Amino acid sequence: MNQVQELEAAILARAERLAKEYRERGERSRDRILREAAERLRLRDQREEAIARALAERTYRQQVQANELKLQSQLDQVRWNLLRGVEHRLAERMKAFVRDESAYLSTLKAYLARAAEVIESDDLVAEVNTQDLRRLAPQWDEFSREAAPAKRIELSSEPIATLGGVLVRNRGNRIRVDHTFEGRRGRLLNRINQTILERLLPTSFDSGNIFTG
Repeated sequence: MNQVQELEAAILARAERLAKEYRERGERSRDRILREAAERLRLRDQREEAIARALAERTYRQQVQANELKLQSQLDQVRWNLLRGVEHRLAERMKAFVRDESAYLSTLKAYLARAAEVIESDDLVAEVNTQDLRRLAPQWDEFSREAAPAKRIELSSEPIATLGGVLVRNRGNRIRVDHTFEGRRGRLLNRINQTILERLLPTSFDSGNIFTG
């Protein structure tokens, strides 16, 4: 989990830098729009001042809305790129972690123990990928007994498609605990996505006109 936390911290730092950059761009756009609107208003004849102000205000609002839409589109693209980057880097980290058999099997055992604890059944089935099935099958009795001595856990002979981890279910398949890489990644990315949104879209960006106030 330390590697995932370090990755999340790096992603958050990058998100903060990008958010600062786009906020600065927004401020510069606001200043430019205000200067242009003021210059147009100054050049209006007094006779048409009321009409000119109304037109300038409408133009200003349209320009602000256009800038808001453009900035929002850029932020959405940044967020998407960050999430895709997280997914790719997590997958690479997981592949490297699986190659460290001692550390990986220790983590796998902890996942199995955690899942067995929350499922209220004494007879469970564990599902793993093809590689883990080959290396766990010869030692499964001891492995599962160490993880959950009070439960009977069968190792399914049918592998599942996952980079690593374990899916544990009761025999009726009504209760499932997904500790596969993909399942845990999905839960982690939801939190990362929320954190990225908070960094890229702080309160001043998320409520009303971002170029005023």
